[in-house]
Amino acid sequence: MDVGVSLVQLRCDAQEPAPARVHRALDLIDQASADAAMVMLPELWICGAFDLAGVRPGAQAIDGELVELLRARARQHRVWLHGGSFPERAEDGQIYNTSVLIDDRGDIAATYRKIHLFGFADGERTVVGAGHELVLVDTPLGRTGLATCYDLRFPEMFRRLTVAGATAFMVTSGWPTRRIGHWDVLARARAIENQAWMLACNEVGEHAGTVLGGHSVVIDPLGEPLAAAGEAEEILRAVVDTDAPVRWRETFPVLQDITVLDR
Repeated sequence: MDVGVSLVQLRCDAQEPAPARVHRALDLIDQASADAAMVMLPELWICGAFDLAGVRPGAQAIDGELVELLRARARQHRVWLHGGSFPERAEDGQIYNTSVLIDDRGDIAATYRKIHLFGFADGERTVVGAGHELVLVDTPLGRTGLATCYDLRFPEMFRRLTVAGATAFMVTSGWPTRRIGHWDVLARARAIENQAWMLACNEVGEHAGTVLGGHSVVIDPLGEPLAAAGEAEEILRAVVDTDAPVRWRETFPVLQDITVLDR
């Protein structure tokens, strides 16, 4: 089955107030929803992925205003909306880097709290807690695993999702320009080794002294980019054949040789 997807490679600059960016993001969702069944945003776009100082002031509950706005847009356009990630304030006060996936009725289909926190001792872990659960959910793409940015460097996470049934991955990200070559390689590698679709949505712009690299991409189960963005804000569109992972796994059944060490 063919499924239209749109990745919103959003510009996140320090000069733009968060309310203005939310307004722009909603407008871009409106545009991206045309001829698409799934729309996707990048990581921590409301504050900027490297703006750690903005995480706590911008934190909201999962039923807060931001997610409600995203739910309304998904319901309005009858699309699945991966709202990227946002600083979630849990009931106990802990903050997480949380991705939210909303179905075409406007209901929350899944949330994922980022497991691998970037920045080592002085990075994300100073302001957010780590998640502990893998998330796999049925979407128009098939069984879909959710991941966030730095997670892309940990192949065992994607292998566990694949063993559990994933045929597609959605990775929301704020990946910097200075390491964008790693992003390009790792996104393709995760698709190749798991014979699965990879939808990887990055942001662009500059904040907290860091330039974000773009290069959002849709990669097929053979590791070939079906559509790729540049380094400016844009809506990346593609049509995903959801049957492709099954066909390729039958033609080249490498996953049958997964050893016990991979499980």
